[in-house]
Amino acid sequence: MARGVFTQTPIGEGPFVEYLVEDGTTPLILAAANDHLECVRELIGEGADPNERRATGTTALFFAAQGGFLEIVKELLEEGAQNDLPSQDGGTPLFVACQCNHLDVVKELVTRGANIHRTMTDGATPLFIAAQNGHYNMLKYLIAQGAKVDQTRKDKASPLWIAAQMGHSEIIRELLLSGAKVDEAREDGATPLFKAAHKGYTDCVSDLIMKGASLGILQNGETVLHAAALFGHLKVVKQLIESGSDVTLKNKDNVTAAEMAKDAGFDVIAEFLTQTAAAKS
Repeated sequence: MARGVFTQTPIGEGPFVEYLVEDGTTPLILAAANDHLECVRELIGEGADPNERRATGTTALFFAAQGGFLEIVKELLEEGAQNDLPSQDGGTPLFVACQCNHLDVVKELVTRGANIHRTMTDGATPLFIAAQNGHYNMLKYLIAQGAKVDQTRKDKASPLWIAAQMGHSEIIRELLLSGAKVDEAREDGATPLFKAAHKGYTDCVSDLIMKGASLGILQNGETVLHAAALFGHLKVVKQLIESGSDVTLKNKDNVTAAEMAKDAGFDVIAEFLTQTAAAKS
């Protein structure tokens, strides 16, 4: 059982009893996290602070948003809950609602002043979180509200980059339609197409190539063909060749994609690339 301490404070005509477990969880936080609207109202009526925070910095509003409990979210906001109180990692109720795909809660929070441009400690925005989790309608709503499609994390990963890494082709298409930079690279030089090729996501590869993603040597000294070959993605390798990838290009280590595939044990890919190179010589 969780250890804690009881406190009593005279409020009005009766005592207010609050139980704090070791991590700072209060009855109000528990009620909000478990969708107990009447308990939330009763506790607030008895003087519970809607902005009381756990050791992690999370509040009752955070947990209501996480659970998608719209009526509790509304109640807490009406009773003075602060919209943008961050947790230790910088997450706010808006972030967790985006992560859990509760669009109605997100709309309520934004209507009540939640900042869609706020960042977590790693630089991620609500739009980045929506892209990462593949939440299409959430993404469209945030873009319509003015979210910046190219705002990156501290490591320079963009929403498009994370969508490519996760294989969310529908998200990729929406971001590209909204003006996302197709070759926006993370700080290590990897572009969205590089990640899609590395992961073997054929649909994502097609979408990015159609928008003119680079097939040449990238800032990291590799090509997308090298990435696909190294990880054994034959279908992607063929896509890239058909789209104009130069099979003769060598990476920063002076190795071709065919040689890389051979060293990695992907003999079929190595043979295909070798034959392709021979046919073009």
